[in-house]
Amino acid sequence: MTHTDPDPDSGGPPERHAEVRVDGVRSPVVEAGPEAPAEAAGFVHGNPGSVHDWARLLKATGEHGRAIALDMPGFGEADRPKDFSYTIDGYSAHLDAALEQLGVERAHLVLHDFGGPWGLHWATGNPDAYASTTLVDTGVMVDYKWHALAKIWRTPVLGELFFKATTRGALKSALKRGQPRPLPEEAFELFYRAGKDKGTQRAVLRLYRSTPADALEELGPPLRELNRPTLVVWGKHDPYIKVEQAEAQRQTFSDAEVVVLEDSGHWPMWDAPEEIEAAIVPFLARQLGATG
Repeated sequence: MTHTDPDPDSGGPPERHAEVRVDGVRSPVVEAGPEAPAEAAGFVHGNPGSVHDWARLLKATGEHGRAIALDMPGFGEADRPKDFSYTIDGYSAHLDAALEQLGVERAHLVLHDFGGPWGLHWATGNPDAYASTTLVDTGVMVDYKWHALAKIWRTPVLGELFFKATTRGALKSALKRGQPRPLPEEAFELFYRAGKDKGTQRAVLRLYRSTPADALEELGPPLRELNRPTLVVWGKHDPYIKVEQAEAQRQTFSDAEVVVLEDSGHWPMWDAPEEIEAAIVPFLARQLGATG
């Protein structure tokens, strides 16, 4: 079922809300722009994200073509089944079926955080449908080592205790790391709620424990061969995936445009909304118009 919300500013395309079900697992979907095209920008969040991460970019991209974002299993308002495969393969398969249900035959991927490996894994298996890549603080990691939080989540018992012990104040303090500008309260509340949700906790722990750090590098060779148009956008102060990884993406995406946001951390869509829109929307407009 789909319903349309009027645009509150009356200056842009209305949003449409729908859902897909893959093997019974529900993912809410938000769309902007024209409904019919089989070509679309597909926005994929990471941990602990949701469609809310993309609200502004989705609307702006909808001025130039079809734009889609969905909550992935375990996150946002999506289902959190115990028997879902919380692995890169599992998420890639879910994304594949979701795009098929939405009638997307040519996808311009916009990926953040763990949405990177999910989307890039999908891309290697669907070269005819994979049209371009926009990487936001994510990508094919070169000589990557897990950050401190990931190491905690990957450790049995310790990861569970971390979630149990995290207070509102502790999370707010932790999120200040690598943040020249504070995250807005809306983002903090979304992240805090996600961290206290048992289903999201299970998703995070299983995902990190099933993913060795070098898994993020293995996607490089097939993507290098595909050589799709790519934009890389990175917050300079990202404490989880260091900014040096931005230029390293050229080892896989040789012609990539690289934009480093000087006053941003790991979540540019929240702490640098104007800058990330200025970087991403013109790129997507060109890609969506290339075959239009």
